[in-house]
Formats: sequence, structure tokens, C-alpha cells
Amino acid sequence: MKRRNFLKNSAALGATVAAGAATKACTPSSVDPNSGTYRNAGASQNLAPSADSRPTLELSMVTVWPKNFPGLGTRAEEFARDIGVATNGRIRIRVYAADELVPALQAFDAVSQGNADIYHGPDYYWQGKHIMFNFFGAVPFGLDATEMVQWLRYGGGQQLWEELALPFNVRPMLCNATGMQMGGWFNKEINSVEDLQGLKMRIPGFGGEIITRMGGTPVTLPGGEIFLALSQGNIDATEWIGPWNDLALGFHQVADYYYTSAYHEPSASICAGWNLDVWNSLDESEQKIVEALAEMHYSRSLAEFNARNANALRQLVAEHGVQLRQFPPSVMEALADVAADIAAEFGRTDEISGRIYNSYMSTLAEVKEWKGVADEPYYLARRLSERFGDAI
Repeated sequence: MKRRNFLKNSAALGATVAAGAATKACTPSSVDPNSGTYRNAGASQNLAPSADSRPTLELSMVTVWPKNFPGLGTRAEEFARDIGVATNGRIRIRVYAADELVPALQAFDAVSQGNADIYHGPDYYWQGKHIMFNFFGAVPFGLDATEMVQWLRYGGGQQLWEELALPFNVRPMLCNATGMQMGGWFNKEINSVEDLQGLKMRIPGFGGEIITRMGGTPVTLPGGEIFLALSQGNIDATEWIGPWNDLALGFHQVADYYYTSAYHEPSASICAGWNLDVWNSLDESEQKIVEALAEMHYSRSLAEFNARNANALRQLVAEHGVQLRQFPPSVMEALADVAADIAAEFGRTDEISGRIYNSYMSTLAEVKEWKGVADEPYYLARRLSERFGDAI
């Protein structure tokens, strides 16, 4: 095919797809007769008219992040904005930071009950709803960011996630990834298992249960409350994400030691959880657009975290004198044994828990087998030459 004809046909196809994305109209009862817009929970009243001839679908997204929080709060804003652009203005989403519409840890309930349309946050925050939501947020010593996609897409994980969330009227999807996290900020060195006893640490989800078993006390706090709690001595340690976000929250000002790596979160999988009724009101083309954008943001956020974490870590060490530490092997071994016991206990909770557990562990076994042959030897070999990678 000649290039000119190819471009002409591609443009025509693009127009057809864009038109197809705008085929679903709202029911008459859902249209505001004064504005001609479809109103959903928390929708903005001040958005410009849609270029689409149908009523605009105005939605609300509640997040667990502080306002303008880098990499997560900002990514939620970008995701919402991209949906608006890709649907030609048909779907408009107003994003609310934590506490603007609902408190951070009530985001799931708001969406489940129809008081908001989408939440943006890690699903391990909702372990009180069902313990297996942990498996779709982060599992200690488990799957990393790319491996998580492997499970969801090719190991049956997505179908299990949707089944788990169905009774709560939520449709979940991966939206962002933080990449490999850090072990956290501590006001004392961790040289043995005994040093974890009596430790009061901000750490949610599965990781918090490990701290409990090790004789410590886990505390669940949203990001905006951690600095004050650590500075006032209400907690002895905290994990958050990694150097980029930790620098932004200033933890280096109130803690002495920075530990790697995050055994408890090889990556936090951030979910965009949609109210199921709202999700089902979208036509198939709109759903495909949203899913494609979610996958794009997941990939981009992982790349962004890797890039910015490297630069922020240099700054923390060189400019702020942060003391990097690594957990001793004896501590990591003890933590891993406890994590294995807890994961198996979670998997015995009920029937769906067992299916999620077995599915997840099947993918983890595949990952460990393949990467043990391919990736891990390569990473070791890449470190052999100190010269390779130097600037010229």
C-alpha cells in the first residue's frame, strides 16, 4: 500500500473509531433538562460543553493521596484528563484529593455505595472488606510490578479480582505502579529480629500483619498524616513508597535510617475502582478506551518512578546525609517465613480466597523459575563491570 493511501485510510479508521466511542446515550431520566448533562455522584458543575452531541457524562474520582502528590495524585489527575480527551469530551472526571470529598480511607465505600464514581488507590487499604484485596495491592516477597501484569493478564488474576469486588459493586483495574519500594524510615537500626519487637510502625495491609507477628504494632495512616505522627513520636518507623515521594514528604527530617528493600511491597499496584453501575453505563468502545489508558498509565508510572527515585535517592544521600541501611539476612529470612504463613492463612479464609491464593502462587512459581534462569543471572553479570554505563 502506498504511504499516502495508508495515511488516508488510517485517518478514516481513526474517525470511525472516535465516532464509535460516542454511540451510547444516557437514558432520558438521567439527563438534566436545564444543562443537557448526565449527572453522577460528585460531578463538577463547571466543565466546558462536550464536543460530543450526546449529554456529557460527568463523574467524580476520589483518591487516597494528598493534593498534588507527585506521581500518584498527579497521575490520577492525568488519567482523568486523558479519558476526557480520548472520549472527545464525552466523559469528564473531577478528581478529589483525600479529604476533599471523603476521607482517604473511605474512598472504597464512597464508590461502592454510589456516592462517588471512581476511587484511585491501593486495594490493600480495603482488607477489612475482604482479606484477599491484599493480593491485588501488594504481597510481601511476592510479584513485582511487571509480574503483577503477568498474573492479571495471563494467569487469571483479573477475573478473580473482578469476582472478589463484585459484591461491593466495584469494577477494579490496574492504573499505576510505584515500582520497587523501600523498606522504610526508622529511628533505630534493625540488626536483629528482636529489634522489631515493640516497634510501632506505619504499615498497612499484609505488611502490617507481619509486623504484628514479629511483636510490633502496625498503624494505618494516609500519606498526609505520616510526617506529623513520626515527628511527634506517635510512631517509631514508617514505610511509604520510595525516594521520590519520601523526599517530598520530608521523612529525612524526622528519621535517622532509611532501609532497603521493601520486602512488604515489591510494588504497590494502584487501582482505579469504578462503581459497577457507572462502568456498565459506558458502551464497549468507551470501556476499551478507559482500559487502554489505564494500561498506558501503569507502564508510564512505573518508568517515571524508576527514573525519579534514582535522582531523589542521590539527593537524599548527598544533600541530606541520609544513612542507607539494609535489613540483615537473618531478619529477611524470618520475615519471609512469617509472610509465607500469613499468605497461606489468608488463602484458607473462604472458597474464593483459596482460588486467588493458588492462582497467585502459581504465577509466582513460574516467575521464580523463569527469572532465576534469565533475569537474575543477568542482573548479577551487569554489575561485574564498574566501567560499563559511565558517561563519555
